[in-house]
Amino acid sequence: MNHVKVTFLGASQVVTGSKYFLETPEINILIDCGMFQGLKELRELNWQNLPIDVSAIDVVLLTHGHLDHVGYLPRLVKQGFNGKIMGTAPTLAIAEIILKDSAKIQEEEAEKANKEKYSKHNPAEPFYTLPDAEKTINMFHSQEANKWVELSEFCKYRFQANGHILGATFIELDIHDRRFVFSGDIGRRQDYLLAPPNRPDWADFLFVESTYGNKLHPEENVEAILTDLVKDTITKKGNLIIPSFAVERLQTLMFILWKLYQANKIPNIPIIIDSPMGQNVLEVFSQFPDWHKLTPSEYHSMFQHVTVTESYRDTWKTIDDKRSKIIIAGSGMVTGGRVLTYLQQLIDQKETTVLLVGYQAEGTRGRQLLDGAHEIKFFGKYYPVKARVAHLESLSAHADQKDLMHWMGGIKNIPEKVYLVHGEPASMDAFRVKIQTEFQWSVIMPKLNDIEILTL
Repeated sequence: MNHVKVTFLGASQVVTGSKYFLETPEINILIDCGMFQGLKELRELNWQNLPIDVSAIDVVLLTHGHLDHVGYLPRLVKQGFNGKIMGTAPTLAIAEIILKDSAKIQEEEAEKANKEKYSKHNPAEPFYTLPDAEKTINMFHSQEANKWVELSEFCKYRFQANGHILGATFIELDIHDRRFVFSGDIGRRQDYLLAPPNRPDWADFLFVESTYGNKLHPEENVEAILTDLVKDTITKKGNLIIPSFAVERLQTLMFILWKLYQANKIPNIPIIIDSPMGQNVLEVFSQFPDWHKLTPSEYHSMFQHVTVTESYRDTWKTIDDKRSKIIIAGSGMVTGGRVLTYLQQLIDQKETTVLLVGYQAEGTRGRQLLDGAHEIKFFGKYYPVKARVAHLESLSAHADQKDLMHWMGGIKNIPEKVYLVHGEPASMDAFRVKIQTEFQWSVIMPKLNDIEILTL
């Protein structure tokens, strides 16, 4: 009798830090290797070594390139991992951009904290450095989607396109003829830039995200809302600041704003893209045209319609420019990046509008703004929030409950166990009830560091 031991090292009753460790009779596999974001007690977990023998991991399989799925990789390498890191080519291209950008931000923030002495740690140190990131990137190996790859005599895996972001997949893992399916982050059936997700047709053990397990995305007219916000910004002679994830969300916003201008629905207001990472991701779009719906001419026209900042000096030029403008800058949950500088300078002005366009995890500044905070802390100081805060839920790259149920609805068998991951407890519990009611499947909500021994 063979067994697989599964350890839930992250995204267990939280939305960040995805990591699942599988110890099999022949090979040890880590599915995703994400960083915790949001609440302080979660971020502090990043600094702890994993409670496993990291040197025993043979391979890491990545569902996609977001920080909460790849951001812990350099620390894994520091702890002794020396195997291969596998993903689709666009996933690895995006992961490279994100890891380098993350390392650079951490180095800069540690330097700033030491200079201005607002950190409790003396000295403040980066979580990892650019050389750490580059060492990790040298371990990347790309694999095609929809192709079975053997890891050992009794273990093989396959990536299947999953929407969400460029290159994202779910993972099918066959171990001794039993199928483990890891959903990663599931995209939406209707998306401006990406094809609908593929669906698994068989799963003995299913690990499925539940970010929006208790919600349906609202039926918003995104284009009308954006049009009104742009016109309001011009009327108030203010700035529309959009904290945005550099991968997918930024490109989607660029596409919609360009289409609105093409249709004469908004004037030719300056659109500033202040995200070095976002610019790099745009180049990934051009490298992998088969992974998205944009034509080369659409891509070129969209790119020409915006101004991409080249340096931090340009950030200050943009702030000093008194014209009304749209500023799209990272990061999407306002946890770091260039958007902090814009908000630090402009959030106390009633002419400013801040538009949140994605999921805001607990403990992030984005969630604080969403919840109506009257002041926000940047770089050790509080700033009053006088700006208007708006929210577009329907631009989320995550499937809602209906799309999640549809994605699972393609499974022909009855899974032995369904594990809900990558969700907050209320969302997971509502989703658990929905699955049990609709499918009569056995559903488990693992906690951080829980272990399951599965008999094959």
